[in-house]
Amino acid sequence: MAYRNLDIGNRGAVRIITVNRPDKLNALNRDTLNELTLAFAQAAQDDAVRTVVLAGAGDKAFVAGADIAEMNGYTPVQAQGFSRAGQRLMSSIERLGKPVVARIQGFALGGGMELAMACHLRVASEKARFGQPEINLGLIPGFGGTQRLLRLAGRGAALELCLTGAMVGAQRAYELGVVNRVVAPEALDETVDALADQLAASAPLAAAGILDAILQGGEMALDQGLEFETQAFALAFSTEDMREGTTAFLEKRKAEFKGR
Repeated sequence: MAYRNLDIGNRGAVRIITVNRPDKLNALNRDTLNELTLAFAQAAQDDAVRTVVLAGAGDKAFVAGADIAEMNGYTPVQAQGFSRAGQRLMSSIERLGKPVVARIQGFALGGGMELAMACHLRVASEKARFGQPEINLGLIPGFGGTQRLLRLAGRGAALELCLTGAMVGAQRAYELGVVNRVVAPEALDETVDALADQLAASAPLAAAGILDAILQGGEMALDQGLEFETQAFALAFSTEDMREGTTAFLEKRKAEFKGR
């Protein structure tokens, strides 16, 4: 289908989803949330897609936040629906079952930081800036920011960023565990492409199992999480990919995973 606010492309087994509203710094309005939700659902259902890269158009912003002009007129009931739509999107990304990499070249603020945190890995340019500035608008984060920031960076950092509304640079975000890699602006595309290609070439069923074990098992008590891991580990032995991977290792060749 044709999207108004997104560009969708493929590079081999990598699906590239780009929020394309550069005149609005790629801000998330309701239409964009709906389109992103559909785009990720399509990526989830397409067996040819092994990895997704999420990006923002232009040089200034990954996503600079939710669309404040649209939000300004919301009633509490409308705001609740907007929050739930955003949280559904973030959860669908987190639970996609395929690795999602955020390519962050500029501002990732408010809903944009929440969108980045819903991705599994985040690669940022040295020029990127992060923040949850909702308090400056008399608001709180509504797309999962309080919860995912807490889990990524800890209570102290989550309280500081949400209560002050301050922006932090890419290096500080890396130190807090919000960002996985920080690279020079000119190296951003090469780094993201190499990481996405590596993930796309890995065993897809094993990747899905790892995502489940960490994201779901990590919310359980330790004993329950360990049992979750054991069951996922055992299930991997029923796959052709496991036989291919172990056989390729013994035969000293590169494995060719089929997702079966």
